[in-house]
Amino acid sequence: MAKAKDIVHRHPKDPAALLDVVRDVQAAFGHVPDEAVARIAAHLKLSEAEVRGAVTFYHFFSADPRGASTVYLNDSITSRMKGRAAVAKAFEDEAGCAFGRVSGDGRIGLFPTSCIGMNDQEPSAIVDGVVFTRLTPESARALVRGLREGRPAASQVAELGDGANQSELVRAMVANNIRERGPVLFGAHESGAALRKAVGTTPEKVIEEIKRAGLLGRGGAGFPTGLKWEFCRREKAVERFVVCNADEGEPGTFKDRVILTELPRLLFEGMAVAGYAVGARTGVLYLRSEYAYLRAHLEAALEAMRQDGLLGRAAAGSEGFSFDIVIKSGAGAYICGEESALLESAEGKRGEPRDRPPFPVSSGYRNLPTTVNNVETLATAARILVEGAAWFKAMGTPQSAGTKLLSVSGDCGRPGVYEVEYGLTLAALLEMAGGAGAKAVQVGGPSGTCVAQDGFGRKICFSDLATGGSVIVFGPERDIFEIVGNFMDFFVEESCGWCVPCRAGNVLLKKKLEKVVRGLGTEADLRDLEAWGKLVKATSRCGLGQTSPNPILTTMKSFPELYAAKVRKGEDFVPEFDLEAALRTGCEAAGRRPECKESLHE
Repeated sequence: MAKAKDIVHRHPKDPAALLDVVRDVQAAFGHVPDEAVARIAAHLKLSEAEVRGAVTFYHFFSADPRGASTVYLNDSITSRMKGRAAVAKAFEDEAGCAFGRVSGDGRIGLFPTSCIGMNDQEPSAIVDGVVFTRLTPESARALVRGLREGRPAASQVAELGDGANQSELVRAMVANNIRERGPVLFGAHESGAALRKAVGTTPEKVIEEIKRAGLLGRGGAGFPTGLKWEFCRREKAVERFVVCNADEGEPGTFKDRVILTELPRLLFEGMAVAGYAVGARTGVLYLRSEYAYLRAHLEAALEAMRQDGLLGRAAAGSEGFSFDIVIKSGAGAYICGEESALLESAEGKRGEPRDRPPFPVSSGYRNLPTTVNNVETLATAARILVEGAAWFKAMGTPQSAGTKLLSVSGDCGRPGVYEVEYGLTLAALLEMAGGAGAKAVQVGGPSGTCVAQDGFGRKICFSDLATGGSVIVFGPERDIFEIVGNFMDFFVEESCGWCVPCRAGNVLLKKKLEKVVRGLGTEADLRDLEAWGKLVKATSRCGLGQTSPNPILTTMKSFPELYAAKVRKGEDFVPEFDLEAALRTGCEAAGRRPECKESLHE
C-alpha cells in the first residue's frame, strides 16, 4: 500500500480535501481499500467513520472493487427510450457479467447510473471517466473488446463532437446540439466588458442593476438574484464567497454542460461580477462528477483570464478588488444540487442538506456568508451588466424577464439546447424541436410537471411552468406508468436518507404505484397515493423530498383516466398479490389445478 501512501500525501492536510483524496485512491485501485481509509483518516485528522461515510455516500466511490475498467451506463427514461436495453445486453454479453457486478477476471465492471447530462444523445455511458454517446449494441461490444485488449477508453473515442469538444483539452464525442441561439447567452460578448463595467461603479449599484433587471435564479427555484447578493453583502464577516452550482443532476438537463463547454469565460466573468458585488475574494465552481472531462478545459479558461488580468490581484485593473476561482468536483450525488448539500460536499463531507435557517447568505461555505447561484444565472448576470436592465426586461414576461436555456430531449426530431424568451408555449417549443404530436411533456425533469396535450398552451415562465431547463418529450406510444416508475426509482435511489418522509415515503409511494399498475389496486389506493404524496412534500427536509412525489401527483392530475382504468371500482380491499397466480405452479405440479382453483374461492 505504498502507492496509497503516496497518493494521500500529495494532498494538503485539510479535511476539505477528503473527496479529492478519495477520488485519486478510487482511480488508482478501482475502489477504496480499508488500509487507504486508515491512511486518509490519519492524514486529514478525521475518523475512519467519516472517511467511510463519504466513500459509501457518493455513487462513483466504492469500498468494493469495481473492475480495472468501469462502465457506468445511464438508466434515465430517455436512455431507455433510445435503446438502452439492447446496449446493456451487449455490454453484459461481451463482459460476461450482469450490471451491478464485475467480470470474473476483474477486468470489466458494469454499473447503472442516473442521468449523466447527455439526454440529447442517448444511450450514453461514462467509461473510465470518458463519455461515450449514441451507443449501439455493436459499439458497446467493441468498447469492451478494446478494454480487454488493453486499449484505454480515451483511445476508443471514434468521432469528436463540435466546438470546444474538439479541443485537445476536451476531445469528447459529445455534441453541443445548440438549436436556438438567443440574444442573452449566445449574444456577442467582449470578454471582460462586464467586469470592467462593474468595477467602474459601486457594488451597491451593480446589485441595483441586477435587481432592476428582475433576474430570477435559473436553477428552477427563481429566487431574485439581486436580493440574494444584497443579503450576502449586508452580512458582517471577514470573508464572503461566491459559489457556482454546476451540479445539474436533474434528469433531462444538459444546458449547463453547453455553457461550461462553449462559454466558460462568460460564466467566470459572471462569478467575478458577483464577487465584486457581495465583497468576496474567492469563487468556487462546484462541478458535477459527470462533467469531469471538462475540468482541464475550465482550468485553462481560468488561467487565460488570470493572464488577461480579469482574475487574481487587481482584477480588471481595480486595485481595490482581488478575486479568483477554484474548482471543486462532486462524486455523483443528485442531492448535491441542493445548495446546502452542495456546500457540505464542497467542504469535503457527505452531501447532506443543512437545517435552514441559517441560510447560505449568512452561513454558507466554511460557515461564512455565501451566494450560491446557478451556471446560467451567473452567465446571464454578466450580460445584464453590459447591456443594461432595460434591455433584459424588454424580453420575456412582466414576471419572468429575459430568456431561458432549455434542454429538450426525448421523442423529438431536434433534441438539444434552445435559448428562448420566457412566455413561450409548450406547443411552440414542440414545433421548434420537431415534437408535434407528443402525448406528454415533462417540464422541469422528474421533480417538475407532466403536461398532457390539453396543457400544451401553457407557457414556460415562473408564473406558469417554472423549470430549471429540462424538457422531455414523450410520443403517443409511450407508457406513462413506465415513465413514472423510472422517475420514482430515481428518487428512491438518490434520497440522502436523512429524513423519514423522503427515505421511507418514496419507497411506500413506489410500492403503492406498482400495486395499482399491476391491476391490484382500488380507488382507496389512488386516494392514498395523493394523500401520501402531499405528506412527503409537506414534511421532507429539503427540495428532493419536497418534489419527489411530483411524477405521481402530476400524472394523476394530467392523466386521471389512466389511473382510473387500473383500479377495481366499488371494492374496499384487494390483496396486493394474486393468490391464484402465486399458487398456480404448485397446483399444476401436483396435478390439482381444478381443485386448487375451487379451493381458493371457498
